[in-house]
Amino acid sequence: MPLGSIDRTPPPFFRQGPSALTKLALFSALAVFLMAADSRWRVTLPLRAALATGLLPVQQALQVPVDLLSNGQSYFQGVKEAQSAEMAARIQLARQSERAARMEQLVAENARLRALLELQPALQVRSVSAELLYEAGDPYSRKLFINRGAGAGVLAGSPVVNEAGVLGQVTEVYPLSAVVTLLTDREAAIPVLNTRTQQRGAAFGGAEAGAAMELRFMAGNADVQVDDVLTTSGVDGVYPPGLAVARVTKVDRRSDAGFARILLAPAASMDNVRHLLVLQPMGLQMPARPEAPATDKATDKATDKAAAKAGGRASATGLPGRPAKGEELSR
Repeated sequence: MPLGSIDRTPPPFFRQGPSALTKLALFSALAVFLMAADSRWRVTLPLRAALATGLLPVQQALQVPVDLLSNGQSYFQGVKEAQSAEMAARIQLARQSERAARMEQLVAENARLRALLELQPALQVRSVSAELLYEAGDPYSRKLFINRGAGAGVLAGSPVVNEAGVLGQVTEVYPLSAVVTLLTDREAAIPVLNTRTQQRGAAFGGAEAGAAMELRFMAGNADVQVDDVLTTSGVDGVYPPGLAVARVTKVDRRSDAGFARILLAPAASMDNVRHLLVLQPMGLQMPARPEAPATDKATDKATDKAAAKAGGRASATGLPGRPAKGEELSR
């Protein structure tokens, strides 16, 4: 540097790259691009699967203190509460014993009637036991993560139940875990059957505040009453028939709308889920639809051709059939 001149360039220690505003705009555009690409082409699905598999041991290790604390609290419960629970269990056991005795008689009678009518045996539902890992952090959705994935035979679309009824459906499957969307989610839907009237319908997750589930697209004069029990209808090929889904809590028959507003309460509690069962979709056990034989198709084509020729001859000879063009004009 010449003597007496002033160097206006900053020293290397104070030199900066792009401005903060430029970095903000660049990374914001990159984030928007990645979100759009993920929702459109699912480009980050393998990355998320790998991250979920790698973080699973860490999540289980962090869950150990929580399990110890909850188990310690349950261990130090009072003796009086345990005795009352034992008494209630004994009463429930006596009731279930009576029902079991009647159930055996009904099962034997049902087997004899099915054999008499030559009906096919009912489909056996296969299941996989699972345990809750944690709930999704999204406050606008109701989803659970379970500790069974593709390695245990869990498939996307499998029904998920517990001892009270249907909980939801598997929507995403990873190698060691899976995501369960509950029935109370806004995007959840399930076909149901009213056990009192045998009327089919569709139950959806509650989109409004204070509504856990709704029975939509039911006419205003539909025969639906409070305390009606809804079960799975089994017509979708996913859920087995007869599983408890919900109970009707409110029926609002609006005079200004064609459909009634029917609110439901889920049969299974969605907030105290610990252990659950993942069922195999019923569509995998149903027999494939038989194709029509080639001889039947050829016979149908020959019949159609003969009918067309007979119709043309009848119109040409004046026999009863389709009138000719001249007759139509004269009429």
